[in-house]
Amino acid sequence: MSNHTTAPAPLMSERRVSILGAMLVAIGPVSMAIYTPAMAELVTAFDTTEAVVKMTLTLYFGGFAFAQLVAGPLSDALGRKPVTLGFLALYCVASVLALFAPSVEVLVAARFAQGLGASVGVAVARALVRDLFTDERSSRIMNLIGIILALGPALAPSLGGLMLGLFGWRSIFVLMLAIGLVMMVVVALAMRETVTRDLSRLNLPETARTYRMLLGNRYFMSVAIVLAGSMGAIYAQATFLPFILMGEVGLTPTQFGLGMILQSGSFFLGSLLARQVMGRIGADRMVPFGFVLLLLGAAGTASLLFGPVTFLHVMLPISVYVVGISFVMPGMSTAGLAPFGRNAGAAAALMGFFQMGSGLMVGTLGALMPDTVVAMALLIPAMGLVAMISYLVYRRHTRGGPPVVPGPRPERPAPVAVPARVLGGPTHLGRSAG
Repeated sequence: MSNHTTAPAPLMSERRVSILGAMLVAIGPVSMAIYTPAMAELVTAFDTTEAVVKMTLTLYFGGFAFAQLVAGPLSDALGRKPVTLGFLALYCVASVLALFAPSVEVLVAARFAQGLGASVGVAVARALVRDLFTDERSSRIMNLIGIILALGPALAPSLGGLMLGLFGWRSIFVLMLAIGLVMMVVVALAMRETVTRDLSRLNLPETARTYRMLLGNRYFMSVAIVLAGSMGAIYAQATFLPFILMGEVGLTPTQFGLGMILQSGSFFLGSLLARQVMGRIGADRMVPFGFVLLLLGAAGTASLLFGPVTFLHVMLPISVYVVGISFVMPGMSTAGLAPFGRNAGAAAALMGFFQMGSGLMVGTLGALMPDTVVAMALLIPAMGLVAMISYLVYRRHTRGGPPVVPGPRPERPAPVAVPARVLGGPTHLGRSAG
């Protein structure tokens, strides 16, 4: 009898996890991108002010950011699949509420609830990748998620502007409802459970301890702030661009939607290029190249303080910035989750919170400034600079090799007579702990 054992195959293939993860992650940005062309019309439709309509976007960000802190630990305890379906159901109910909103106050509440429901996508998608894959395979999946993810936000503003012109603003929420229902069917049929249900973890003290451990871990925090300053800038820009491109440059909602293809198309092409580079030098080594592009884009955005505000002057630096993000995101996302297998959901949620939270904070700060162009020219470069500084801190922490992070349940040395693989057991379904 042979003693040779083969590691069990993952419950889902790289391709399935990539497509499913991209669809989950895309819900948040797509729901934002479809909606932004309608913001100017909503001011007239509800006879309200621009500041109140901005609240529908700000509170969407807020719900999206904070609910991840709940969705991640819930998925660790109850399972990825049931939690995903539950949050998607909330998203669908909120879309119906927004569709029939009789007042702007109801619309604001509905958008907040939509953000709560959409939050599950980022937390669960990254946790699924960490449950099943590590190292370069994980980075490849994160890159493929980025490639697929770029397509949704690239088409969403154009689709939103088209539907706005043909059917009015309520049709946009019909489309969101359809997206939510389709995603529930896809999750029900295609997602396999990747963690063992453990109700003992469903308690506030343990959740608080997990987050306290992550917040106190300098390695994790350096990665989280890198992603907050880079990826978070995309969400912050979303609060500035509708008012700059339609208000200052003079684009129509349809033109705005078409113009946003430049941003998402750049991210798509950057992700394709990053995939080729990753195959040759690895995900970690391409991050510095990403920061060169990111800082060039930040400098171009800062130049809005000194030059005319034209479409290309606004969008070309943003396009360079997002190409830099496509080089930074795969390696840093994998690095941030790698040491935290047992708490992958919570770690992914906290990373997502920092990304959305930074976008919310910077967007809110920009809304308080009298000039939106000046706000964007100052705040977006500042986010890139913070990301770069945090990356230098990360490099200092990894000089001696990857960190060893003690788990919440320290393991005792196994007796010599018992194989270690039996004592350890699988951490996740379908994946060997050893």
